[in-house]
Parts: sequence; C-alpha cells; structure tokens
Amino acid sequence: MYPENYRYTKEHEWIDAQGNQGTVGITHHAQEKLGDIVFVELPKVGRQLAAMESFGTVESVKAVSDLFSPASGEVVEVNTALADNPALLNQSPHQAAWLIKIRLSNPTDLKALLSAKDYEEFVHASEEAES
Repeated sequence: MYPENYRYTKEHEWIDAQGNQGTVGITHHAQEKLGDIVFVELPKVGRQLAAMESFGTVESVKAVSDLFSPASGEVVEVNTALADNPALLNQSPHQAAWLIKIRLSNPTDLKALLSAKDYEEFVHASEEAES
C-alpha cells in the first residue's frame, strides 16, 4: 500500500526524494483517519522549511491537522490543483495529491525517516493501541 521508495514520518507525511528534490504528501492512513478533506492550506514558493516544521494545514469534516515537512529545504512548487479539489487527497494521496516539492538543503534528514515497512508497522501498532 505504501510506495517502497518513499520515506515516512510518524506524523503521516511521505517524501519521495529524487536527487536534491523531494515531493511531499500525506499518507493513505492520514487521509483515511481525516475523512472527507475539504480544504488545504499550503506555503508560498520560496519558503524555507526545517525538518518537522509545520508548513500548512489540511481540514476535513472531522478536524484540522498540521502538515509537517519530512526534511529541510526550500519550497519550489505547490500543488495548486488542491485549492480547487482538496478531495484529491482522499482519492490519490500517494500520487496526484502531492502537497509540495522542496529543494533539499540537508538530504541526511531522510535517514531519520521510516521505510515503508517500518511505517506500516508503526500504523499497525498505533491502530492496535487505539482498539
């Protein structure tokens, strides 16, 4: 379910790093827990982010949640399609509904993130703890 080449945070963001650029989004698990997503607030291009810094919010019918950057870098692109259709996050959280693209300033940040297998185990353990 979770792309093997992505890295994941315990806050349920993913990053697909290619060279010095990373594409960031929220996981399938995150969108499932949020429910129907109705609004997304994203940063402006050019904003500098530190690893695990909040860069925006996602609002669903259930709650408003902060978005956290998995790595340090400069925002080089935002997914403007989400402004008109935030429900894309429910439909395609790991592909079409990416949030931002960043130019990585410290690629070693990625070493602190979870692999797909580790993230799945984390989600499973979290769900067991909730029930």
